[in-house]
Amino acid sequence: TNLNDPMLEAVRLLDKAHQDKQLPERSVSMIILLTDGKANEGETIPTKIQQNVKKAVNGRYSIYCLGFGYDVEFSFLEKMALENNGVARRIYEDSDAPLQLQGFYDEVANPLLLDIELQYPENAISELTQANFKQYYDGSEIVVAGKISDNNLDLLRAEVFAQGANEHLTLKTEVKVSEVENVTQQQQYVFGDFTERLWAYLTIQQLLEKRVSAETDEKKNLTDRILELSLKYSFVTPLTSMVVTKPEENKNDNIVADKPSEDVNVERHQKLHYAPGFAQKGRAFTSVDTDPHFIISINDHSDAICFNVDGKPGAILNLVTDPSTDFVVNGQLIGVKETENNKKIKTYFGKFGIVNNKMDVKVEVSTQMITVSHGEDKVSFSWSTTTSLTKESFSISIMKERNLTLTMGDDATFVIVLHRVRKNHTVHRDFLGFYTLDSHRLSNMTHGLLGQFYHQVNAEIFFIHPGLDQSKLRAKMIVKGQKLRVTRVYEKDYRLDSERGTNIPCWFVRDNGKGFIDGIPTDYVVSSLLESVYP
Repeated sequence: TNLNDPMLEAVRLLDKAHQDKQLPERSVSMIILLTDGKANEGETIPTKIQQNVKKAVNGRYSIYCLGFGYDVEFSFLEKMALENNGVARRIYEDSDAPLQLQGFYDEVANPLLLDIELQYPENAISELTQANFKQYYDGSEIVVAGKISDNNLDLLRAEVFAQGANEHLTLKTEVKVSEVENVTQQQQYVFGDFTERLWAYLTIQQLLEKRVSAETDEKKNLTDRILELSLKYSFVTPLTSMVVTKPEENKNDNIVADKPSEDVNVERHQKLHYAPGFAQKGRAFTSVDTDPHFIISINDHSDAICFNVDGKPGAILNLVTDPSTDFVVNGQLIGVKETENNKKIKTYFGKFGIVNNKMDVKVEVSTQMITVSHGEDKVSFSWSTTTSLTKESFSISIMKERNLTLTMGDDATFVIVLHRVRKNHTVHRDFLGFYTLDSHRLSNMTHGLLGQFYHQVNAEIFFIHPGLDQSKLRAKMIVKGQKLRVTRVYEKDYRLDSERGTNIPCWFVRDNGKGFIDGIPTDYVVSSLLESVYP
């Protein structure tokens, strides 16, 4: 494989195209190298190739390196990409290579801005993360974090300079520091120390990139700083991914296990089943809440998958259907009060209908009332009181203005959470969330948007890596025979705290859970809240 000459030829072709005015003046030019081997023809010394390419590019173009399989020198590709404002990716040969390539293409297909620079007051800000970026792509994010070092700073000013397709872009803004601090303190339960941890995460990632090209002395200093931040903020990094316990007599010695070189011939079928840096909570998550976010427990409750469903206000979706026990749960969507023109309408669940025909029980729950029908008996409750109802075959317990717990004999237990928004809110409405606590007695025939996941779901997570937005991990997933691209996000579990909730890390599947749920969301639409329709 000759890598040096084709790379230099690519630079020459771009140079000529710009000189001949074949490309718009402010277009984004990049070189994408795809290789499955080592440099063994022409110039074969990796450092010399990197020097040649860097000199030829001279900061004008971005280079992206895609290495196929395990025969490539990935560290060589990574350094060459980082030195030229790009990234390197390994394309795994035992996975769906076209899917991986499509994912990469989606990230770089639509550049929107060039030469982005964010500026802040020099003497007021310290330890700023990267604030200059070569390109900004559609669908990506730019995040800059730093520390305010001037305790007397009243107004924080920020300026953004960039080049668009037709003009220079300049944005200026300022915020009152005291107001931001008040908001942060009031919402401490939501954000916690998130901003500080985000700064640490970005700093660690950027130090790791510098470390790739660093010489011995500088590399040691960078390593020490990475270790310091990783241990302080409890992040798993290539330098903290192994813990070595030494005998008691050597307890004062510190051992750091560095990341194995990407060029070492590792076991090719090794997979990761968890995301580094996220605690595994060991709790079951099978729920739907907010607008609406579904959370599904996987891999024996050690991880979770999440997805959204875009529906129309008024639509009724089947969540659980078990023809064996004659049990059904349906939910009706409501929309926000107002929305901007041509903007997607956010929807939430405003009603749930629960039917157990064998027990002759029907429960209808809205944000105003709870109605329970048992045979010919019918009783209604409001959310304004704490009360309970116990029958031989079922029980219901209502916590005032918070939640209700419904137990259907030994078959299943559910919690419905009430979300109240500010009275006379101009946009949002009160809504409900639905959580499954116990479903083990429901049959293997159980289906529905939630029910199809009531029995063990196993997923294989691999190729975990930062996206272009380095604050978000991306990965590949094999689940239910499908190969999917997923992103690590946080959703909320409101069972214990209906106001603030608990953060749940999960792998987000885009496009309404496409490839993860059976069929498409409209397949689950039913005509009435208490309808029992079995496939």
